Amino acid sequence: MEQARAGEYDAFVAARWSVLFHLARLLTGGDRHRAEDLLQDSLVKLWFVWPKVADEAPEAYVRKVLARAAARSARRRWWGERPVEVLPEVAAAGDVSATVAERSRLESALARLSPQQRAAVVLRYYQDLPDRQVAEVLGCPVGTARSHAARGVARLRGLLADVIEPVK
Repeated sequence: MEQARAGEYDAFVAARWSVLFHLARLLTGGDRHRAEDLLQDSLVKLWFVWPKVADEAPEAYVRKVLARAAARSARRRWWGERPVEVLPEVAAAGDVSATVAERSRLESALARLSPQQRAAVVLRYYQDLPDRQVAEVLGCPVGTARSHAARGVARLRGLLADVIEPVK
């Protein structure tokens, strides 16, 4: 029985890793390394409660843990990172510069939102969760979650307004 549960956990992680990692990356403002740490910590917490949540909603549990951990992590001043003098070489791929530039602009704009606004915007509009679930993940009333999302979207519009062309 224990091995069956471990197999279910492994299958869940393998199937949902990329989606959960992308969510973690958005919640950390695009910081890949913090997102990896955040997701790994969240999946460790999931492992300990797997027998309880496996048959219910393990992805919702991980989303809640990710959002709350990202908000706590954003309040820290230092994560133990040390700068280096020389950056490693990055492998060159095909020309995807426009896509990368737009994604980078969006991630940097998301990083400028407060942790609550960022989490609300990502959960509501990227994860397409209803307001009730966003509020549940954030641990606040529905009205507060809506307010965080609305203010976050308004701030994003302001931050990204220089590129948006008016419709004629």
